Amino acid sequence: MIRLLLLAALALLAGCASGPKFTVDDGRPVDEPLLAGMRAYGAGERLIRPAIARSAALKDKDCDKQWELPFAVATSAGWSENDRVAWARALQVDERLTVIAVTQDSPLPMGTRINHVAGQASDDGERLLEWLAEARDNGKPFTVGTPGGKGVRVAPFEVCRGYTRFAPPNTPQLQDYHWLLSLHPLELTQAEPTPDEALWAVLWTQGLSEEGGARMKTYHYALKIGGTLYNLATLASGVKAAALAADAALSAAKSAAANVASDILKQQLIEQGKALAAQKIREGLADAAQQLTRQQVVSVMQAAAANRGALSGISRIAATAFERADAWAFTRMAALGAPPLAGFTLHQKLLERRLATNAFVFDADRLAALNKVAAARGFEAEVVAILGGFRADTLLAQIGAMPLASAQDSFAFDSPDDPGAGRFSRGLVDALLDMPAESARKK
Repeated sequence: MIRLLLLAALALLAGCASGPKFTVDDGRPVDEPLLAGMRAYGAGERLIRPAIARSAALKDKDCDKQWELPFAVATSAGWSENDRVAWARALQVDERLTVIAVTQDSPLPMGTRINHVAGQASDDGERLLEWLAEARDNGKPFTVGTPGGKGVRVAPFEVCRGYTRFAPPNTPQLQDYHWLLSLHPLELTQAEPTPDEALWAVLWTQGLSEEGGARMKTYHYALKIGGTLYNLATLASGVKAAALAADAALSAAKSAAANVASDILKQQLIEQGKALAAQKIREGLADAAQQLTRQQVVSVMQAAAANRGALSGISRIAATAFERADAWAFTRMAALGAPPLAGFTLHQKLLERRLATNAFVFDADRLAALNKVAAARGFEAEVVAILGGFRADTLLAQIGAMPLASAQDSFAFDSPDDPGAGRFSRGLVDALLDMPAESARKK
């Protein structure tokens, strides 16, 4: 009898030992750039998730809607063994679905492992992501479970259409703009945006959907974002990012076009020197403030224009609405009681760090257009101060008088009710996909 009990106990122990094993950080060397990308990705999600929740208070009756969750998740499922170790080291994430960012009202704290969603249980992070996306998009409260066995009620909340997400850690420079989902490069986190600047980024992304969605939909988009991979992207861009990029038209080729332009212009910046000069701000000198020279400002803004012009596919169409997205965000910041000049301060931070391969550092046309919006509301002096004493119209005139040799032609996407609104420099690299002529005149 005792022997039988011992055998049963051994069998039970063996069964427990054969259960799922999850990756831990064993101290092995990992890809350091990838590790840095994972940490930046986590920082971006922690920054943007509260801002998304703040945007829900807008309750704009005129915008199309999407559902969001009060937390962001990630999983290392599907990654190589070494990369799974990197996930564990960077963000304490393993194959299970793990909470990596929360809103103030999130029912789940940071680090929570989720093992069932709406009554469906699994240790497979990717499968749970699919279920989580489905439950979210139903728009009704549902229950998630944790390894401790406790069920937690989750209530999705409604926001204006246009998911704000970050590039996957293994393609940190990726940027893609779509009326449903925009991916922003991880370099944005290097500017250390404030909560108000993060809100600007969210509202800008939603504004791009609102102001540019109709134009984007007229473009023949052969590689549509859809299905399972799209759902995964709306929750965690880091899941099998290479497959996502290929199947959802977020290919590295598109990003490469922008990167070529940016890299060449950044080299020009380096060759022009990094000397900083003190500039006058309003009536006096800023105390020991180090400001960019006018030529450095112009160079970074030229790089921003080249980045915008090098976007391809549907992102190229989205770029024609960047000015409108700026104005949309400015107005909605004020409606939420947030500083409407946050877009200018984020621009200046990116400019000072020479980070031009993103949508939030303005080129000269965008800066001048948004400055007019701000000036009409009495903010002109404040904008000049934020820009380090430079005036937007002066910068526009100087850049207009010093065209880039590589930006010799323009791409027009004019609206019938706003001629010229969609004209911008094509930049260093021709678009990889040509827009059909018949769609160029539709709104």
